[in-house]
Amino acid sequence: MIILATLCYVRKDNETLMLFRNKKPGDIHRGKWNGLGGKFEPGESPEECARREVYEESGLIADQLHLRGVLTFPSFDGTNDWIVFVFIIDGFHGDLIDSPEGQLEWITEDRLLTIPLWEGDRIFLPWLNQPDFFSGKFTYEKGTLKDHSVSFYSYHYCG
Repeated sequence: MIILATLCYVRKDNETLMLFRNKKPGDIHRGKWNGLGGKFEPGESPEECARREVYEESGLIADQLHLRGVLTFPSFDGTNDWIVFVFIIDGFHGDLIDSPEGQLEWITEDRLLTIPLWEGDRIFLPWLNQPDFFSGKFTYEKGTLKDHSVSFYSYHYCG
């Protein structure tokens, strides 16, 4: 089965809002820091899912979303293929809540790659700062990154 999801990096100044996944038993991400996001609900667009997930997990309302890329994770949970739309959110309002998913914290850019992350996150997080759109594939086996590939695409109108 294919699962569609979003992964959102809320940014302000030189910081990114990250979520330390430590509240839900059985969470595949437990003990790691992640961006905000989650699975699509029926009928949602990627942007609608991103806005809803950011609000549910942080209390923030996303005003400006920038789709930066798409990530594919074959059989990530041992069964399902995940296709994840990756956004930067640099315009938002609201107040942070006590997230039901874990501990929220603003992480400075110089610390971002030093916190406990999925191995693949250390590879793709720098891509968020490049001008090109990316399509990446990360293959994990039992939580260990086995392979990855990426293609970058420049935005050119072909009309």
